[in-house]
Formats: sequence, structure tokens, C-alpha cells
Amino acid sequence: MSAPDFIVHDAADTVGVIVKEGISANSTLTGWVLEDDSRFEMACIDDIPLGHKIALGEIAEGDTILKYGHDIGKAVAGIAKGGHVHTQNVKTKRW
Repeated sequence: MSAPDFIVHDAADTVGVIVKEGISANSTLTGWVLEDDSRFEMACIDDIPLGHKIALGEIAEGDTILKYGHDIGKAVAGIAKGGHVHTQNVKTKRW
């Protein structure tokens, strides 16, 4: 079994974290869900750097983003499944 391209800590998470360098648009990635030790494949639609996030499903503007089972902010723009999730489309709810 090959190493995953991204990891998801909690099955309820809406994003996964890229753990490999060189992830490019229009590729198929393997994700690993730590909570239940399952794996799945999904299409990646953007180049996504190491440590950045990938949307696990469609995320609408205003939706809460869940990572590691925790609320990390809200989407300030719609994000397509397999899209790059980072500061350009997610902001904290604190301010």
C-alpha cells in the first residue's frame, strides 16, 4: 500500500491536509482517514502545496471548515470538491 497524498483526522472533517510535495491539478489522490483507518481516492482540481488543505466535498460560502474535528474558520468563497483550501477562501471566525 502506498503512502497517502492527504490525511483526514476525523470522519466529520470537511478538509484533508496534503502530506506530499508536488500535488498538481487534475490528479487522483489517495486520502487516509485516521479515525477509522480507511482510505479513499478523489480528484484534485488545483495545484496544492504541502501542508495546505483539500476540500473533501463542495463547500459553500459561509460554511464552517472542519479540520482535526475542530472548527477552523468559515469559507469566504465557494470551494469545489478537490479544490485548494487556504487563506484565499477561508478566514477565522474570531474577528
